[in-house]
Amino acid sequence: MRPIIPLLTSTLALLGLAGCSSLPSLDSLPSVAGDKVLGLVTPYRVEVVQGNVLTKEQVARVKPGMSRAQVRDLLGSPLLTDIFHDNRWDYAFSIRRQGATPQARHVIAWFEGDQLKSLDLPGDLPSENEFIASINTFKPRNQPKLELSEAERKALPVPAKPEAAAAEPVGPVRAYPPLEPRS
Repeated sequence: MRPIIPLLTSTLALLGLAGCSSLPSLDSLPSVAGDKVLGLVTPYRVEVVQGNVLTKEQVARVKPGMSRAQVRDLLGSPLLTDIFHDNRWDYAFSIRRQGATPQARHVIAWFEGDQLKSLDLPGDLPSENEFIASINTFKPRNQPKLELSEAERKALPVPAKPEAAAAEPVGPVRAYPPLEPRS
């Protein structure tokens, strides 16, 4: 009985290793958000947000000639300030969110001394509403309409007037004993 146990253990170990060779390698596993691993499980993707979200409304408030402090108050602290390029602030932004397309933008503020000279803006800088819509992964279901418009109310048929109440009861009439005891 003793020689069978090591043989059985080694056979099971070899079968387990042979089964691992049929699985796909880590290099071939999908890396795109939303793909299923091994066709069964959708992995959780960590939401990564880096930098400052800058919108058209925020950038429109910044004017050439403003001081560095004023620019910082309106746009926030820059992601990158380089000691070798003291006249440049870099505002980089990137977001990777499950269910939404990844986004990346780069805004550069150029200074002359302490005064803002100009802003280099990307062409795809969104408004606040466009940005919120682009990262909104909530998909509402078809919800019923809760209110009618004035035109829809006028199109409704006029309800019929109720008929006068019948004097005689309709259906079987039952007599019940009185609730109070008779004395």
